[in-house]
Amino acid sequence: MTAGVEKPVVVAVLGTHSTGKSTFLARLAHDLRREQVQVTTVADLGEQAQRIGLPILRNHTWASTLWIITRGISNELESWLHGDVVLVDRAVPDALGYYRAALAYRGEQPDPEVRARLEALVRGYSTSYDLLYRTTLDPAIPLDDSKPRDPDQRFRELADHHVGAVLRDLGLPHRLLPADGHDQALRDALDFILARLSATEAPQP
Repeated sequence: MTAGVEKPVVVAVLGTHSTGKSTFLARLAHDLRREQVQVTTVADLGEQAQRIGLPILRNHTWASTLWIITRGISNELESWLHGDVVLVDRAVPDALGYYRAALAYRGEQPDPEVRARLEALVRGYSTSYDLLYRTTLDPAIPLDDSKPRDPDQRFRELADHHVGAVLRDLGLPHRLLPADGHDQALRDALDFILARLSATEAPQP
C-alpha cells in the first residue's frame, strides 16, 4: 500500500502494559538524535481514548478499537511529514490484540464481520512498519507505578498473549523485545535505521 509513497523509516513497539515500550523508544530516540537523525514520536492513545469517554483495557469494544486504530493511523501518517524516523508507541495491531484480550476476559465472542474488517484494516496498514518489536511479559517484574496502570494480572497476561496472536495470525514480521534484551535491541535497531537511511540517501544511478 506504500509503494511509490515517500515515507520515513518507521519503527513501532507493541505489547502488554508496563513492559518497557516507552522506555525503549525514549532510549532509541536519544541514540538517533546523537547521530543527528530527525526523529518524530507517536504516543500511545489509551489515555486520550479514556479522556473522551471510550472504554479501554478489559472494557474495549469494537468501536473503541476502531477509534484507536484509525486515530493511530492518522497520527502516524501526519508524523511522516516531520521526521526522517518515526517511532510509534503501540503500533496499530496492538489495539486489535487488546480487543481480543478484552473479549476473552469477558467470555465474549467477536462478531465475525467486525473482526474481519478490523483485521483487514490492521493487516493492510501494517506494511508501513519497517521494524516492529513486541515486548514480552515477565510476571516477576512489578508494574511501573510512575502513572496509573491497570493492576489486573489476568488481563495483562491475556493482552500479552493476544497481541502476539494477532501478529502471528496476520503474518506480520516482528522481533521480540524481552525485558532483559533492550541493549542488544537498541544496537540492532540503530544499525537497521542508519543503514536504511544511508540507502535512501545514496545517489541513484
